[in-house]
Amino acid sequence: MRGEALRPGVGRREVWSWAMYDFANSGYTTVVLTTVFNAYFVGVVAAGHAWGTLALTAALSLSYLAVMLTMPGLGARADARAAKRRLLFTSTAGCVAGTVLLATVGPGAVVWGLLCLALSNYCYCIGESAVASFLPGLARTESLGRVSGWGWSFGYCGGMLALGVALWIASRGEAQGLAAEDYVPWVMLSTALLFAIAAIPSLLWLRERAVPGGGEARPLLGNLLRAWRETRADFPDFRRLLLCIACYQAGITVVITLAAVYATEVMGFQMQQTMLLVFLVNIAAALGAFLFGYAQDRIGHKRALAITLAGWLLMVALAVIAEDVRTFWVAAALAGLCMGTSQSAGRAMVGVLAPTRRPAEFYALWAFAVQLAAVVGPLCYGLVVWITDGNHRLGLLVTGVFFVAGLVVLAGLDFGRGLRSRDAAAPR
Repeated sequence: MRGEALRPGVGRREVWSWAMYDFANSGYTTVVLTTVFNAYFVGVVAAGHAWGTLALTAALSLSYLAVMLTMPGLGARADARAAKRRLLFTSTAGCVAGTVLLATVGPGAVVWGLLCLALSNYCYCIGESAVASFLPGLARTESLGRVSGWGWSFGYCGGMLALGVALWIASRGEAQGLAAEDYVPWVMLSTALLFAIAAIPSLLWLRERAVPGGGEARPLLGNLLRAWRETRADFPDFRRLLLCIACYQAGITVVITLAAVYATEVMGFQMQQTMLLVFLVNIAAALGAFLFGYAQDRIGHKRALAITLAGWLLMVALAVIAEDVRTFWVAAALAGLCMGTSQSAGRAMVGVLAPTRRPAEFYALWAFAVQLAAVVGPLCYGLVVWITDGNHRLGLLVTGVFFVAGLVVLAGLDFGRGLRSRDAAAPR
C-alpha cells in the first residue's frame, strides 16, 4: 500500500504526521465554531440579545474575507521561498493562542470576544490551506483521493475527541452548579491544548520539498488578482473547479454552521440530542472520507464528486420533508457521509490539477473559494429565514440550490484537459 499510494522518499510516519494536523485542527471547528463557543457567545457574552448572532457571523465573515484577500499572496511567498512549514507553524501558533484568549471572554466582553474569535479563525483557515499544499508532495497523482481521505477521516476523529472532552467538562461543571462562564473557559483551554499537542508531529516531521525560487514580491491583493486571471488563460479547468467548490462549499458551510440551529428550531431537539447529532455526523463523515477516498481513485475524481453532490441534494430533500425524528437522523447520517467525501474529493482534485511547482499558491486559491463560500452560504440562509419570519425549512431548501449549481459547473469540467494544462506548466 505504501509503495502504491506514496511518492518515492515519503514514509508512513510523514503521512501520519500530515494527517495528524487534520486531527488537531478539527477540534477547533467542532468545539469553537459549531458546538460550544458560538452558543456561549450569543447566550452569555451577548446576554441573549438579538444582535448577538449577527455580531458572531459578522466577525467570522470578516475573518474569512481577510483569508480570501491574503492567503493567495501568502501561498505564493511560501512557494517562492520554500516556506510552507514556516507558514504552518505560524498559523498554528496563532490559532492556539487565539483559542486560549477565548478563555478570557466573559459576560459583556463582546468586542474582545469577537476580536479573539476572528483572530483564531483567521489563523485556523491559513493553517488549513498551508497543510493542504503538502498533499501533492506526499501522494502519487493517482492516489491523492485516498490519501486526502485518510486525513479528513482522521480529522473527524480529532473533532469527536475534542467534543467529548468538552462535554465531560461541561457535564461536570453543570453537575457542580457552575454557570457557563465558569466552565466554558476550561473547554477553550482544553481545545487549545489538544490542538497544540496533536499538531506537533506535523511541525516536526513534514518535509519541505520545495526549492526556493525567489521571484519578485507582489502586493497580496495583486497576487490574488494575478493568480485568478492566470487560471482563465492557462488553467481554465482549474478555474471551473474553483467555481464548483465555491458553490457546493456554500451549502456545506450552512450545514456545519447551522445544523444545530435547524435541529433545535425545526425538530425540537434538546441539547443532549444535538450533541449526539454532532457525534453521528462526525462518525459518518470520517467513514465517508476514508472509504470513499479509495473509490474516488478508482472511479475518477469528477464522477466521485458528482455522486457526493447528488447525495447532498437527497439529504436536503430528506431534511426539508422530515416530520419525524427518524427521518431527520437518516438525513444527518447522509450529511456526514457526503461532508467527508465532498470535502476530501475537492482537496484531492486541487492537488491533481495544480501546477507541480506552485502547490501552495494554487491551494491558496482553493482556500479563497472555500472562504468565499463560508461568507455567502450562511448569509443567504440567514436572509431567507429572516425574510420569511423564521422559515428554516425554506432556508434549507434554498441551500440545495448551491449543490445544484455545483453539479452544473462540474459538468463542464474537462479533467483530461486540466491534466494537460498542468503538465504544460511543468518545467522541462
